Amino acid sequence: MPRAAVATKRCHETRSDLELIDAIRTGDESAFNSLYDRYFQRVYNFSYARVRNAADAEEAVQETFTAVYRSADAYRGQSSLLSWIYGIAKNTVNNHIRRSRAQEQRVERATEDLVRDAGQAIETFNPEERLDLERCARAIDGALSSVTAWQAEVFVLRHFEDLPIQEIADRMQRSNDAIRSSLYRVKRLVVEAVDPALADAS
Repeated sequence: MPRAAVATKRCHETRSDLELIDAIRTGDESAFNSLYDRYFQRVYNFSYARVRNAADAEEAVQETFTAVYRSADAYRGQSSLLSWIYGIAKNTVNNHIRRSRAQEQRVERATEDLVRDAGQAIETFNPEERLDLERCARAIDGALSSVTAWQAEVFVLRHFEDLPIQEIADRMQRSNDAIRSSLYRVKRLVVEAVDPALADAS
């Protein structure tokens, strides 16, 4: 790394919170990175204590610092910068919890529909087929519980509600590529849970 870059980094690392936020207001990304490094662990701990899931906590942290960067002009110095960031984190986590609960209800309804539809034909199944159906249902539920809330919701929107990729991307405020990547990951987890041999062959 060039000496000038090292000196600049050290300068940002020793700046006060107010100096960093002032630099961020001018679009200084290195100042934002320094602020992120300074408070990441505290915001992560704050988020994890509420969501109790590492992936969800990391997502909440990313959303929090994105909001910090975008709303730096709104900070007026009436409280410490960390308190202000905690306020943003609290709102972010609360929104995440609300989305998660809505997603859980959506998954529950979709699962109920799946069970109902399967129940209409289950009388024709032999005992082995019924066990296979129950195993698949447990595998799908386990796979969805192992991913973040938004990824599970994407899977439900696509495979239970049959929504197109673009509409899902608009709803989730994510790119089409992010939606496709998430679907691929979750579908692979489901396949691995249902039949590892199929996952190995794919």
